[in-house]
Amino acid sequence: MNRGEFDPDRRIGDANETRNGEQHNGNGDSDLPLELPGDETSGGDTVGDTAGGSVGEPVVEARGIDVSLGGVRILEDVDVTVESGTLVGLVGPNGAGKSTLLRAMRALIPIDSGEVRVAGVPVHDRPAREVGRTIATVPQTTTLSFSFSVQQTVEMGRTPHVSRFGTLGSDDREAILTAMERTEITQFAGRSITEVSGGERQRVLLARALAQETPVLFLDEPTASLDVNHAVRTLEMVDELVEEGKTVVAAIHDLDLAARYCDELVLLSDGRVRASGSPSEVLTAESLKETFDATAVVTGQPAANAPGVTAFSPAACTDLGTDLRVHVLGNGHPAALVLARLAATDATISLGPVHDGDDAAVLADDVGAETVTVPPFSGLSDATIERVGEVVSSADCLVRAGDVPRPVEDLLEESTGDQFPPVVDARSLEPESVACAIDKRLADVDVEASDEAGGEAVLEDHSGTDEP
Repeated sequence: MNRGEFDPDRRIGDANETRNGEQHNGNGDSDLPLELPGDETSGGDTVGDTAGGSVGEPVVEARGIDVSLGGVRILEDVDVTVESGTLVGLVGPNGAGKSTLLRAMRALIPIDSGEVRVAGVPVHDRPAREVGRTIATVPQTTTLSFSFSVQQTVEMGRTPHVSRFGTLGSDDREAILTAMERTEITQFAGRSITEVSGGERQRVLLARALAQETPVLFLDEPTASLDVNHAVRTLEMVDELVEEGKTVVAAIHDLDLAARYCDELVLLSDGRVRASGSPSEVLTAESLKETFDATAVVTGQPAANAPGVTAFSPAACTDLGTDLRVHVLGNGHPAALVLARLAATDATISLGPVHDGDDAAVLADDVGAETVTVPPFSGLSDATIERVGEVVSSADCLVRAGDVPRPVEDLLEESTGDQFPPVVDARSLEPESVACAIDKRLADVDVEASDEAGGEAVLEDHSGTDEP
């Protein structure tokens, strides 16, 4: 047989080697030990009896989970419920406890308090082999230091189903081949696991978990080390597995991918659950600020029915005041960039006039900004111009982010005195500097007002009212 070919007649025992008098199975992450403790015929309900469940029924339930490692509390009072046939994503900053939670739910580490149940059965009370027939895991990192082949590594996924010195049966061989084909690794089945790339190794570990044929799958950063093509293909495959009835819990670093593929998200920070629910409920500017300490705007993903997160570097002048009303004049991508930056402040923003479907109009709708729109390819009616005048006159500041229709230009040029608010021309500014330009322009207006009052201190509250 040529190097790299899949060998359907291998014995699972071939993957076990004796080195320096010790037996190794190459499973360095310890989630599938070679000899699993526990009596396979122990009485009572087993985890696998009803783990498939019916769609909509809870399959994985974690209640009040506390975990300490090295005397440090990592998880505190964590509750997670995963319904059958769903993909639940664990998201949060580095060190939030996502990987620890997965390991705790898989009974790989002890918990200080609380309980984890799969199909109603406590997993920490069950034999490891039994749990291994119900939950498969793909760890974030693993140690596979010996020169096992890719096929041998995938075969380890059958460990819970085969006795220690047993021979792979036809069902085992079929499960292994199917897993390798699904993860597209059959072409290097005979290569050493130490010779494949990091991304290829991640796919091998996923194949090992699929070969385990469990109703529940835990994935810790399944797209780590993968290029964008294989990252999307991996999550598409996971989505197919969920459609087929598997229940999946995955820690995912990429928030956009998590929002796109997960049915629900659990947002973790400092070892506690900060939010849970649908992606649109969990991924908000407020929750991202609280958990990631990030200035971000949440909009729709252009090619997916899911929220998208755009995070900005820390910027000054985000505290403009919730009573401050800023109206943006312009359209297209330039106006959308300005809107995105202003949406990350606490000001109330509006836009218009713009055509329906314009980039700026779409973003304004995503961030909840009031928008004056007109049908595509149509001009401005008298009623629209009047409406623009009303919105503009109620604003505390205008921002010109692009071309302005001639009727609106005429409206501005005809205005006199204090009828319209001060204007910031953002056409020559970087989007991240617009908020500071607004802050400075309004401060200049305060100074001008003070000078006109004969030197008396006049402080504007930028609230859009006539009160001092």
